[in-house]
Amino acid sequence: MTPRVAVLGTGMMGSGMARSLLRAGLDVAVWNRSAERARPLAGEGALVAATPGQAVAGAGTVVTTLFDAESVAAVMSACADAVAGDAVWLQCTTVGVDGARRLAELASRHGLRTLDAPVLGTRGPAEQGELTVLVSGPSELREAVAPVLAAIGTRTQWAGEAYGAASRLKLAANAWAATLVSGVAQSLALARRLGLEPQDFLDAVAGSAVDAPYVRLKGEAMINEDWTPSFGIATLLKDLDLVKEAMDGSHTDSTLLDAVRARFAAASEQGYASADMAAVSTAY
Repeated sequence: MTPRVAVLGTGMMGSGMARSLLRAGLDVAVWNRSAERARPLAGEGALVAATPGQAVAGAGTVVTTLFDAESVAAVMSACADAVAGDAVWLQCTTVGVDGARRLAELASRHGLRTLDAPVLGTRGPAEQGELTVLVSGPSELREAVAPVLAAIGTRTQWAGEAYGAASRLKLAANAWAATLVSGVAQSLALARRLGLEPQDFLDAVAGSAVDAPYVRLKGEAMINEDWTPSFGIATLLKDLDLVKEAMDGSHTDSTLLDAVRARFAAASEQGYASADMAAVSTAY
């Protein structure tokens, strides 16, 4: 029998990943700082733990899906002594370059075996077990986490042996996602102001080389003004700040990123911080 999986953090992504693990028949324990957000998972078969230590006790894999590096460090520091010596910590929170370095140091201090494993996808893919998982770290840990990776994602991309490589790749992917969504919002706004139906833009690019599933998904949400969050603007702004930090640290020109971030910040300031990233269209 596969050892228990502990999921620390049951927000939008963590709860979906926990459900995918449960559907795969895995034994799952969950913990969340706000207990009411974890409680619904009890009805689906998860053990809802009162503390992080209780969640990780006896677990073979510990999955962290929290907000940032600081929250991950605080939670893992509090429960590190309860993690089994042969367990693997699968760190799925987007933490950036420096955050990954600090968490690797934390793991080393506490003797924890760990893999850097941020995910690509939003609430829907998390709920459906269709995430792409970017993983880096010691290859000898792959077999131990294989059932977990198979449950939460349809694809795993190994980014190398060096812890933190996957987090760096995640920054590049998030920069692209933000640029794409902001670009769709701009084109829809332009079409509208030129006297066209915004849907005409989506129809024009449909099936072409510049089409993409995200173009249609977010474009239709913008047209319908459906801001149901699957990737909230506040979280995206946190991620874009990590991208900016990485760009500055690597001497990469951030002119485009700065402009894209400004549009999401404008939407946030207009009251859409908790709305889906598609609400960036309100800033155009």
